Amino acid sequence: MSGCNNCNTCETSLARGCGNSSVFNWLEGISTLNSNEDKAVEVRFKQDRKEFYINPDNVEVKKGDIVAVEGSPGHDIGVISLTGELVMLQMKRKKINFEKERPKKIYRIAKQTDISKWEKAIALEKDTLEKAKLLVIEHKLEMKLSNVEYQGDNTKAIFYYTAEKRVDFRELIKSFSKKFMIRIEMRQIGARQEAAKLGGIGSCGRELCCSTWMAEFPSVSTSAVRYQQLSINPQKISGQCGRLKCCLNFELDGYLEALKDFPNTKTILKTKKEKARFLKMDIFKKKIWYINDSYNIVELTLERANEIIALNKEGTIVEKLEDFVTEQNTKVKDFENAIGQDNINRFDKQNKKRKHKKKRHQHKRHKKQ
Repeated sequence: MSGCNNCNTCETSLARGCGNSSVFNWLEGISTLNSNEDKAVEVRFKQDRKEFYINPDNVEVKKGDIVAVEGSPGHDIGVISLTGELVMLQMKRKKINFEKERPKKIYRIAKQTDISKWEKAIALEKDTLEKAKLLVIEHKLEMKLSNVEYQGDNTKAIFYYTAEKRVDFRELIKSFSKKFMIRIEMRQIGARQEAAKLGGIGSCGRELCCSTWMAEFPSVSTSAVRYQQLSINPQKISGQCGRLKCCLNFELDGYLEALKDFPNTKTILKTKKEKARFLKMDIFKKKIWYINDSYNIVELTLERANEIIALNKEGTIVEKLEDFVTEQNTKVKDFENAIGQDNINRFDKQNKKRKHKKKRHQHKRHKKQ
């Protein structure tokens, strides 16, 4: 089977949705002293679901291999997404301890019969999801089914759903078992996880980050919006999941680093005549605007504003803020002046002259006739 250019997995896994890319193994090829580094591996299943397994029989595996692993019950089929010492570091970061929890095992490299059975199970998922949604409507439950995943041996199906309140789906599970003749597991997920499983195109025009490369979904607070001086407009700062966009966290550290040089917005600039309070700032241009008691707005550079604050702390009261305004000697010419065409109606005048000449020419021809 040919590999995938995005995450080096097989065509069979692409049929289930490529999902999140595997973690880049930056320790690959580096020899370590840890003799247990090959005992644990990370296996990816449908889209963003990943789990850790031990390799007690030392089955020789590498990233992208299709393997048969222990299920509950039976066995499942997944793709190796991470090997080596980095697996141990990932487990430590996610607080997974095999000494306290019984680890699941890798059985073997998947045989062709395993893969064929897996593909048949995948083919049932779309039809199963449609029928399951109709059953939810019949039971009048306030829940939304977003996805279904069949186990590799076709003995179990996991139904992913979202709900705002607690849902009693005991009767629904009975209906599912009777309809599909399979073991049922219901798993509730959040709005971000639902968007990751469904996928889509974001407002930036690219595929959603949560359904391509993001492996975790850190919380995003409204303070990230304020630090970046964005308008708190739910339509602009919310993603398809209805929550704050994950990308608000991407540049937050850069803004926080730049804001360290800016004074506190509650700081008041004192002059001999009046006081000035903070109005707004431009982080990239390093400018701050203050408004005084006379409601006059003064634009200061970050350097000048910090200079006035330092003088006030020393007990020195400046004469007026206007003395610290930096004048710009170079003025940018607008487009019309730059090309020497000030009048926007210049073409209309030329058209009038042409029309006037045309009328005179027609009048002379009429006289000759």
